[in-house]
Amino acid sequence: MSMYRQLWLAIVASMLLALGGSLLASLLSARGYLESQLAIKNTDNATALALSLSQGNPDAVIADLVVASLFDSGHYELIRITDPAGKPISERVSEAKEAGAPAWFIHLLPIAASPGQAQITSGWKQFGTVTLVSHSRFAYGALWKSAYEMVLALCVAGVVGGLLGSMVLGRIRKPLNTVIEQARAITQRRFVTVDEPKVPELKQLAIAMNATVGRLKSMFEEEASRLEVVRQEANFDPLTGLANRSHFMARLRQCIDAEDSVGGGLVLVRLANLAEINRRLGRQATDDFLKAAGNAIAACARSVPNGVGARLNGADFAVLLPGDRAGIALARQLLAQLVQVAAPFVDGQSSAWLGVGQFDQGEDMGGLLARVDLALASVEAGHADGVLEALRDTTDEMPRTADQWSVMILRALEHGWVRLISFPVVNAEGGLSHRECPLRLMFDEKGEWLPAGRFLPVAERLKLTPALDLAAVQLGLKELRAQPQLNGLAINLSASSMQDSQFGARLMSLIDTHKDVARRLWLEVSEAGALQHLPAFKVLCNQLKSRGCRTGLEHYGHHFSQIGLLHELGLDYLKVDASFVRGVDANAGNAAFLKGLCSIAHNIGLQVLAEGVATSAELTALVGLGFDGATGPGVQSSVVD
Repeated sequence: MSMYRQLWLAIVASMLLALGGSLLASLLSARGYLESQLAIKNTDNATALALSLSQGNPDAVIADLVVASLFDSGHYELIRITDPAGKPISERVSEAKEAGAPAWFIHLLPIAASPGQAQITSGWKQFGTVTLVSHSRFAYGALWKSAYEMVLALCVAGVVGGLLGSMVLGRIRKPLNTVIEQARAITQRRFVTVDEPKVPELKQLAIAMNATVGRLKSMFEEEASRLEVVRQEANFDPLTGLANRSHFMARLRQCIDAEDSVGGGLVLVRLANLAEINRRLGRQATDDFLKAAGNAIAACARSVPNGVGARLNGADFAVLLPGDRAGIALARQLLAQLVQVAAPFVDGQSSAWLGVGQFDQGEDMGGLLARVDLALASVEAGHADGVLEALRDTTDEMPRTADQWSVMILRALEHGWVRLISFPVVNAEGGLSHRECPLRLMFDEKGEWLPAGRFLPVAERLKLTPALDLAAVQLGLKELRAQPQLNGLAINLSASSMQDSQFGARLMSLIDTHKDVARRLWLEVSEAGALQHLPAFKVLCNQLKSRGCRTGLEHYGHHFSQIGLLHELGLDYLKVDASFVRGVDANAGNAAFLKGLCSIAHNIGLQVLAEGVATSAELTALVGLGFDGATGPGVQSSVVD
């Protein structure tokens, strides 16, 4: 039984005892008063009757007439006159009449008044004794009316007392529920603070819990800061702050191979005559030049969501532009910036050469690098600042305009030309944890199934991602129902869907219709998207948590310094981006970072999974670092459904 209910029952019981006791005491007191008044009345009336008879010369006839006259008034139960020997001279006894109160009330509270007696004299001789008992029905009526009125008054008092008690309990219950919700949130890995209640005892509890949450947050933030330094040292060039070669290549491969990849552009940059500048101006000036060039390259990368700038070696740089289809324009802007920052250092000579190339999801990475590097070499051969785009043959028959895309996507949804494909996610023991199921779509019955990266960017611009995500979730729920032995099925949600005001309600309605399988549904959003729409994502997490679904972040790690923002989300798992996983068995810096990430995540009850594991060596290393599971081409062969 809850404490609130116990307090309420205690208040009710106390009020009932108090009111019942008051009622009983009042009734007993009233009965005693009525009994005494009846006894006095009996005595007074008996004395008055005896005195009136004694003043004349009483005889049996006169006594009987007087008794009959007095009895006929209807106020007496018994009037009796007996001679000195006890022989009745005259007697009148009332028949049973309505008592003026219920029988049970009379039985519980009987009124027993003493009869009145007085001596009748005739001169100096005793004529007889009169005994008189007044009717008690009037007393019962008065007592019953008094009891009725007292019960009504006490009921009103009880209602008022109950309302006041409810108000008091309500004031206690609200801060108590707040503290309970805070404790429940901690069990759900949501570390929230609450306002201190005014109730002293609860205030102390809230202060203690807020302090605990504060210490946890401080501990995680300190550890996150330390690991962020490790991440920076392992993946970024210390001079320019750009990504180093190994990290950039991992990001490029992830951008090409990922199921949700949208393709993009690659820019290779070579600073001209760097060795000559170093010889002529010295190391410090050369470092200043590299920093200035790095800032220009970083600015170019930031102009595209999730863009990456990198320093590949001494004079070679690169820019990854995911989803960008106009890389040549950005490359020309970058060249103008490099020429400007290089002017104080190059002494009128060439500043930089750039090669640009576009790529699609699934393209050969080696072929892409060779193609763009050839364009860079062609520019360098001219010995003048310039940009050259590496052209490619394409027979892309995809829609060209937004209207065409909209029609084709809506047509595919209408005809059901959507499906989920399945990739296994294994646990640390090698068993199947769940299945990751991205959405595929085709534009006609005999067309090819397109990966998400081919249509999602356009769908986001056209605000069609909510419909696609709902279709994917519906397919996933049907698959879970069809495969009761499946531990779980993960669906990726687009961050842009959370901006749709109707998406959350429609998603919850869909899940509510499949409550029996909802606990095996895993829903994930990309790290960048979740942080970009954090308030909406927080609401979504709370709604999904109440329905038993599991929530997580994919492509995690690039914004690790913002881990403090995740404390209130109640996430279940993190999927670390493949760019940190690739080659981790030979990268001590990334290994240290990932080990610390696992430690922090496990301390707040999160599972940590790896994306894009390519080799068994990577998988073994990740398990040793504390990962709970992994997905990718390197783990598929070890899974048995």
